[in-house]
Amino acid sequence: MAASKRTAKAHALSDLVSGPAILVVMGVSGAGKTTVGALLAVALGCEFVEGDLLHPPENIQKMHMGKALTDGDRVVWLHRIAGIIDGWRAKGEACVVSCSALKRSYRDIIIGARPNVALVYLKGSYGLILGRMAARQEHFMPVALLDSQFAILEEPAPDERSIVAGVASAPAAVAAGIVRELEKRKASPAG
Repeated sequence: MAASKRTAKAHALSDLVSGPAILVVMGVSGAGKTTVGALLAVALGCEFVEGDLLHPPENIQKMHMGKALTDGDRVVWLHRIAGIIDGWRAKGEACVVSCSALKRSYRDIIIGARPNVALVYLKGSYGLILGRMAARQEHFMPVALLDSQFAILEEPAPDERSIVAGVASAPAAVAAGIVRELEKRKASPAG
């Protein structure tokens, strides 16, 4: 996106929602974080950051080998994502970031008490996600690790005020539904 066009659209997300200028799109592997996140960024006129690209090489290698990451493995990665979020906040620009963020303790690192950061949870059944993962090719996360993802998943609590989006529909429809929810929350900030 050209710099002038990006500048003109940089505050679209901030203008659309009350407060949050950074969206963290979370969910298990295969939920559609990358696809939906990228669509949201386009719809909202802001940048998209793929959180998986911030994993240390050791994490990617471990997942390639079919080994689930431990909380200790994730710490560096989560702090990298938090740093990216802080960088966008410091610039005063909107951004959409994808991150599995499966546990509340992980979300506390990347979102915590940061103002202007909101959470979008992409929710899907085990069977739906399993089918999607089995169909995709050349991804470092093998289907065998889906069980471990669902095992540690802590769905967002009500106090996290997340947007919960079912992922059974096409990604464009999921993203459009999220934008509608953001618009609704803008109109009624208490929501």
